[in-house]
Amino acid sequence: MATPSKKVYVDEDVGKDEPSTDGSETSPYKTLLFAYIQHPPVQADGPEYFTRKSETGPISEEGDPATRKEWKPATTSATKKVTKLYEQHKKKLAKTDGLAIREKEEKEKRQQAIQEAMKVKITEDPKLPKAFKIRLDEKDPALVNLRKGTSDKDVDYSEGRGSRVRVTGRVHRFRAQKDVLFITLQDGYGLLQCVLTGDLTKTYDALTLTQETSMEMWGEMWEVPPKQHAPDDRELHVDYYEVIGKAAGDKDAITTRVAPDSDPQTLYDNRHLVLRGENSSSVMKVRAATLRAFRQVYESEITPSCLEVTPPCMVQTQVEGGATLFEFNYYGEKAYLTQTSQLYLETCLPSLGNVFCVAPSFRAEKSLTRRHLSEYTHIEAELDFITFDDLLTHLELVMSKVIEIALSDPKTKKAVYDLNPTFQVPERPFMRMRYADAIDWLRKHDIKNEEGQPHEFGDDIAEAAERKMTDIINRPIFLTHFPVAIKAFYMKKDPEDLRVTESVDCLMPGVGEIVGGSMRMDDYEELMAAYVREGIDPKHYYWYTDQRKYGTSPHGGYGLGLERFLAWMCGRYTVRECCLYPRFTNRCTP
Repeated sequence: MATPSKKVYVDEDVGKDEPSTDGSETSPYKTLLFAYIQHPPVQADGPEYFTRKSETGPISEEGDPATRKEWKPATTSATKKVTKLYEQHKKKLAKTDGLAIREKEEKEKRQQAIQEAMKVKITEDPKLPKAFKIRLDEKDPALVNLRKGTSDKDVDYSEGRGSRVRVTGRVHRFRAQKDVLFITLQDGYGLLQCVLTGDLTKTYDALTLTQETSMEMWGEMWEVPPKQHAPDDRELHVDYYEVIGKAAGDKDAITTRVAPDSDPQTLYDNRHLVLRGENSSSVMKVRAATLRAFRQVYESEITPSCLEVTPPCMVQTQVEGGATLFEFNYYGEKAYLTQTSQLYLETCLPSLGNVFCVAPSFRAEKSLTRRHLSEYTHIEAELDFITFDDLLTHLELVMSKVIEIALSDPKTKKAVYDLNPTFQVPERPFMRMRYADAIDWLRKHDIKNEEGQPHEFGDDIAEAAERKMTDIINRPIFLTHFPVAIKAFYMKKDPEDLRVTESVDCLMPGVGEIVGGSMRMDDYEELMAAYVREGIDPKHYYWYTDQRKYGTSPHGGYGLGLERFLAWMCGRYTVRECCLYPRFTNRCTP
């Protein structure tokens, strides 16, 4: 006598697709597919599947049984549909099981390979010539073996070639190809491809190699074979190596910690690792070259020459407004981190002539735009016995010469164009536009102010409007003659229009303002009136005011934000990428 088929129940309304459910009439499943998975159909005496649902739609477990349909065998169409889904499920399960098996096999195979690798020991051949250490950027031709063919017998050892060298660096990248291991080292100066063969590729260190591991390698330098590529078209054929410091791998690998698609805050938290990347390190190298270029330009006779000074960063006066001051307790007295070194530079003019400084400035405005930092590198200069036109000419010359000098170095030029392929050296003269003309331009092009209204004379042109105008014009702009009311107290009024100051902002495409400057008030009475107008107590500025009492002179100056200058040169989206460890609102770590 045949055994009755098992009955499996599915209730679309109150059933549950859970392991604790058994598919009985009192504990039904929710879907027919889950019932198939838990009680697979078989050729003979397979389960019978019964389904039901409410007359009026979904109900709760406490619903009225009178509204429920009777249990009925699953329909042919439902069975056909679920059979297809069940077959897909089985294939997926089989694939998953197969993958798990393969992963297990690969893991066992790797463990076995590691065990074998731990038995492989390498030693330096004492018969080889003593190696001398070089940096990875050293390119003396005498260090490179000329490979005319593809075998050792074709090597030309003339002219001192064939020397054995020793290098140190960190693993920038690596790849295995058959029985050859290619490792590219970096040491902060250059990159070098190293070629490992034979037992060198079979050691435990080679098998478990990770990016950023520091290594020392011995070998001979060769030109790369025809149609092959490597940094500087050379490679080190390694005969011995040692691991100095192994880098973390797996979940803690550097490529996991600072993946390109990581959240920006994660990247800032791991800035110390981000700096190891090609782009970030290139920006820092361009930064160093740019600073050298600024100093070279200032110390030359073309500007005319300026003397570098080092003003204090802790001050007791404000310059750009009290709202952006970082206040701290200085031995019981109120003090601030400097907003600008300008006032101190002005005091140097009588005895030192034209001066400049490269120093940090601090702004406490809670701005999270891509152009703002709470601490930034401020390049400032003050020039004596000049006119406003002299100031503009000087500014134009300095920036143009800095770019020219920086790009004259092949490494810096390559870094700039690798980072910013579309960078264009600015043509002189820069475009000059008065503030009043800029207001007319913005109105004509229907670019609104922050309130969504047409710009009016007296508006402080917002960053977005300013940048849009610069990007449309697409060339450097000297925006000049801003209204007195929206500029700092020390800026000199234009003698021909007392509503405006002899002031300038230099705007660059893609980044906006990178320089702000002006002629300074040189009249004692005018400066005293400015203190009153701004509600400033002049007694704290006596040392600054005295410059107008003891041999005053027409003078002017400016401040340039190095990070903005670099963002423009290197095509970076934000100035935060252009300093070592950015400081901005709520970010003071690491």
